[in-house]
Amino acid sequence: MSDIIDAHQHVWDLGRAEYSWLSPDDGILYRNFEMHDIAPEFASTGVTGTVLVQSADNDDDTEHMFKVAETQPIVLGIVGYIPLHEPERAAARLAELAQRPLFCGVRNLIHDRPDPRWLQRRDVDEGLGLVERAGVPFDVVGVLPEHLEAVLAISERHPDLDIVIDHLNKPPIGHADHEPWASLMTQVAANPRVRAKVSGLYAATGDPAAWTLESIRPVFDHALEVFGPDRLMYGGDWPVSLIAGGYSRIWAGIGDLLGGLGAADRDRILAGTARSFYSLPEAEIK
Repeated sequence: MSDIIDAHQHVWDLGRAEYSWLSPDDGILYRNFEMHDIAPEFASTGVTGTVLVQSADNDDDTEHMFKVAETQPIVLGIVGYIPLHEPERAAARLAELAQRPLFCGVRNLIHDRPDPRWLQRRDVDEGLGLVERAGVPFDVVGVLPEHLEAVLAISERHPDLDIVIDHLNKPPIGHADHEPWASLMTQVAANPRVRAKVSGLYAATGDPAAWTLESIRPVFDHALEVFGPDRLMYGGDWPVSLIAGGYSRIWAGIGDLLGGLGAADRDRILAGTARSFYSLPEAEIK
């Protein structure tokens, strides 16, 4: 049996870090989420390794992930936070995190920032230069066309920066018109150092759980065409996936999408791309 790496998972503890985007209005997401909550579904779906991804733009959240990983060998990597807009502090924090074996990437919650072109600011660009020179991958959690346009800009300014587009930049699932998302993804994919996560593919028409296989297949097929299986990676987006039907439903949908692919291509999307991009160790197959 091949290993399966979930390249996009979260844990959070409301008492250990501030999550400014979370409030009681978020319902089922407004509580602590730890590894024991997802462990049964990892076991039932065959996930053998996971990458924890930052959930807040602060050091406390990143430190919490490292603490969780101390007792969880299934965690193969951690994508943490550094303040890209504060280059001096970012340099110090990046140097510190680089000493930790599980550290494998950087992310900032750019989709929560009022300025959709935040990545193109001069101070942020300097921070991205630090990440590029350190050879550390960068996760882009975009949701707007402007976020993909920013990726095009930083790809030109930082040609050696490895980038992954989280959640395929939230395509307009459920809408008949997929532009400008489709054209922008084609342009972004022209850079061979850009990958994308097949994750967080929920309905964009109101209720996130209203997605269907038929509504997701066109965006997946487009991503597969422009990136290829060697630049796509699976992510379960737990626990955010709870608002879209839960982990098992998401996994079943991904399985259907991959059903027409050969074994080698499925293995790339389910493990190989993530392992290569994040320089992860081999997952322990049980």
